[in-house]
Amino acid sequence: MKKITTIIASLFFSTFLFAQTAWKADPMHSKLSFSTVHHGISDIAGLFKTFEITATTNKTDFSDASFELSTELASIDTEVEMRDNHLRSAEFFEVEKYPKMTFKSTSIEKIEKDKYKLMGNLTLHGITKPVTINMWYRGTIENPQSKAITAGFQFSGILKRSDFDIGPKFPPAMISDEVKIKVNSEFIKQ
Repeated sequence: MKKITTIIASLFFSTFLFAQTAWKADPMHSKLSFSTVHHGISDIAGLFKTFEITATTNKTDFSDASFELSTELASIDTEVEMRDNHLRSAEFFEVEKYPKMTFKSTSIEKIEKDKYKLMGNLTLHGITKPVTINMWYRGTIENPQSKAITAGFQFSGILKRSDFDIGPKFPPAMISDEVKIKVNSEFIKQ
């Protein structure tokens, strides 16, 4: 009987610790990058400097997690100011009219240990489409410096710019329609 009571107490305590836990991406240890193919011969990469990602979960392995992302499109940086300004213009992101890109997950599917498919709705350039993103949960630690409980993730996927009417005047032979997205991030337990 004592063993059963201990097991029940342990399960209750674990559930209490992880009941709807909130997590937030640490901007100092997070990066949202992308790359596209230029003229079919080279990759052009860049990043968005300003974004926020939050997560909520009940489980320690994040197998039931939901995620939300908000990105300031004007923060785009490809290390070429002229190109960045062009990408902010009406020919591409049209940031004055559509300043943000958002993602809200709708479901998660475990593929193998610590690997998931994250499904959700991406809104970009005034268009919302369902997308699927690969998610790799890299583990949780207590940060030795800050003592914060920290979880590591990598998200990756491919978006089609044509799905969001981004740069329609530029054919895929000039700028690939497929854009690779990658996020490496440390999340801090709130």
